Amino acid sequence: MERSGTTDVLIAGAGPVGLTLAAELRRAGVSCRIVDRLPARLPFAKAVGVQPRTLEIWDRMGLVREALEAAIAMRGQLTYVNGVEQGRFDLSLPPEVPYGFASLPQYETERLLEEFLGRFGTGVERSAELVSFTQDGTGVTSRLTTAYGGEEVRSRFLVGCDGAHSVVRKGLGLSFEGGAFPEEYMLADVEVGWDLPSGYGVRSTHRTGDGTIDDLLVCIPLPGAGRYRMSMMVPPELSAAHRDAGGPDDGEGVAHGLEGGTAPTLADIQKVLDRLAPQPVTASALRWSSVFRISHRLVDRYGEGRVFVAGDAAHIHPPTGAQGMNTGIQDACNLAWKLASAAGDVPRPRLLASYDEERRPVGEEVVGRTVRHAAEGVQADPSDPATLLLREAQLLVGYRDGPLVLPLPTGDDASLRPGDRVPDCGGLTDGIAAYPSRLYDLLRGRGHVLLVHGRHPAGDTAADLAAAARELSDGLMVACVILPVDAPGALDAETGLPWYRDSAGEFARLFGVREPTAFVVRPDGYLSARLSPPTVSELTASLRRVFGG
Repeated sequence: MERSGTTDVLIAGAGPVGLTLAAELRRAGVSCRIVDRLPARLPFAKAVGVQPRTLEIWDRMGLVREALEAAIAMRGQLTYVNGVEQGRFDLSLPPEVPYGFASLPQYETERLLEEFLGRFGTGVERSAELVSFTQDGTGVTSRLTTAYGGEEVRSRFLVGCDGAHSVVRKGLGLSFEGGAFPEEYMLADVEVGWDLPSGYGVRSTHRTGDGTIDDLLVCIPLPGAGRYRMSMMVPPELSAAHRDAGGPDDGEGVAHGLEGGTAPTLADIQKVLDRLAPQPVTASALRWSSVFRISHRLVDRYGEGRVFVAGDAAHIHPPTGAQGMNTGIQDACNLAWKLASAAGDVPRPRLLASYDEERRPVGEEVVGRTVRHAAEGVQADPSDPATLLLREAQLLVGYRDGPLVLPLPTGDDASLRPGDRVPDCGGLTDGIAAYPSRLYDLLRGRGHVLLVHGRHPAGDTAADLAAAARELSDGLMVACVILPVDAPGALDAETGLPWYRDSAGEFARLFGVREPTAFVVRPDGYLSARLSPPTVSELTASLRRVFGG
């Protein structure tokens, strides 16, 4: 039976990236459909590391509490070489960073996101596969195969979150340049009874006389007593190179992901543990296992016209540092607010083009860095340990050179600049609540936010700026005033704006405020403008970069 339907955005792929995109679109009031060829979520703990930046995104969405309750803390890593402990690496971040590193199986991440999406009345359409599409000047026509037969869907936009073998990427004719690693790995979700510190990963290697690693065991803790996601080198008898069925090569030469052949057994896992485990231990309760192959590739562009790619459809790389899923979630967060803004009567092609301009350099950096780390180890990174950790946490991603930011005047040496991630801070009081708020409490659940710091006795007032912001953003932007700690009294009631006092001085310190300043915060938590002194004309220039078509 042939069916047809319409929606603002059609999303192919219901992994963490597609689900994040769908949730952010629905949160912004944009209609979407999300389809996935699989009949149900896969019970595999593939991507398990959740970075602090991802938790910040989930905080903005309103999902972080559920994630924190389901995850466990990742506290660091224990390293062993030839059975000798080399030291303990602690994952310690600056105190102003609100979240640490976490471990959560991918199927749990997908469950949380799918349940969150359901709050907006949208569910995943399973056993529904995108097979082809065409686009024109006003939209995209997609062909699906479903449990009910064929279907034609008309949408304003199409986004491929459909993985390393993306139908959307192939349909756009995007190049996917890169290569593959010859090594293959076993993955297994098991329980062990050792007495190592909880919350610490384990990396144990065997090195030959010339320093070459010829055996490897990596264990990432998961929720549950003694439970770990383990990866290790594949013995010859399980290698795809020794099987007739070659693995998940899709014709593009992309061999990346879980193999469909013979799965490792507990006995296979135990042999590696007997060689490399830091103490004698027996593995049990095997939940799943597979052979995994790794490629490193990047598309030449993240979209064309009204069709885009995100996550593994745009970039694949080694799992070193748990960068893949987290980078994809940031892709989705970046794209969602832009699609939401362009889903109305104003198409805003320049805004949509900024998705590729901002995110492809990030994908290029992540692919290059993870390939280096896979070949040389994280310890070979030239960055100092503090910078390295912030980068791995994805807290250094920024868009200072992006097309949407309003550059600072020449000579302005502010440390927090347009394009930077907006930091959290505490100590904000409002005169009513008996407890202080954090800045992220003010941003949660909102889109664009204008933060006006300080009183403005002359010139454009906070009320003037707020009125201009509402008009230029089609009523989407909200404004808050942050009063300095030493400012007398409260904000005059007639302004009609919510106000908070920087009682602990943290806002002024982290934002580098020395005089009255206004900040424009994007829906994805990045700064798009810093105006000092703030004027309606400068605010207008900033917002026209986003909302000007």
